[in-house]
Amino acid sequence: MRTILITGCSSGYGLETARYFLSKQWNVIATMRTPREDILPRSENLRILPLDVTSQAGIAQTIKAAGPIDVLVNNAGIGVVGAFEATPMSHIRKVFDTNTFGVLAMTHAVIPQMRERRSGVIVNVTSSATLAPMPLAAAYTASKQAIEGFTGSLAHELGYFNIQAKLVEPGHAPTTSFARNTSVRIEDLIPEAYADFAAPIFQSFARPALTTREIDVAEAVWLAVHDDTGKLRFPAGADAVALSQAA
Repeated sequence: MRTILITGCSSGYGLETARYFLSKQWNVIATMRTPREDILPRSENLRILPLDVTSQAGIAQTIKAAGPIDVLVNNAGIGVVGAFEATPMSHIRKVFDTNTFGVLAMTHAVIPQMRERRSGVIVNVTSSATLAPMPLAAAYTASKQAIEGFTGSLAHELGYFNIQAKLVEPGHAPTTSFARNTSVRIEDLIPEAYADFAAPIFQSFARPALTTREIDVAEAVWLAVHDDTGKLRFPAGADAVALSQAA
């Protein structure tokens, strides 16, 4: 039975991906900053471990406790929506600490064991914001675009050891806590000078033609893990698929 470690499992994509792999009889290590035992079905195949991907010591402790890992899914992330000019650099650094450096640190931590076994899959969850430029998402897009380039390059060097690196690119998911998963309110990141520009954008966000569901992401991760064609990118959700086809 294979083992998958997923970051950011307290809600949204991570939680649904953990449920999905559990239903497929995998060993699942669901990690979250504040562990909750009640959000996933009880199973002898499930372990819930604490993890803050911005803590090097925490990463080392969790990887040691986890033992051999066949698949790593870097899903933990925080959002930021607003005018770049109004976004404090301190918050931008916080976004990068989780969305970018957290992914790099987790990947760095699992490569040695995968290389020794000459097998493994690393799936990095980014965003459809990397597929087409989107307004009011400059800092967030930058944090995710960095992972796109990182993963594409990494796939070449890890491929030598029979380790795969993949990207899952979710679209806009209104049912997740993305907009609330931040310490800075959106209202504070839209100065008066940007109000007329931002109003129609938020109206379109409220009435999207196509969206992404949590299960779309879980299924895309499943496809990425089992892909043996060398495919790098897996858009997740109807809107993300449409953007990828238009690119």
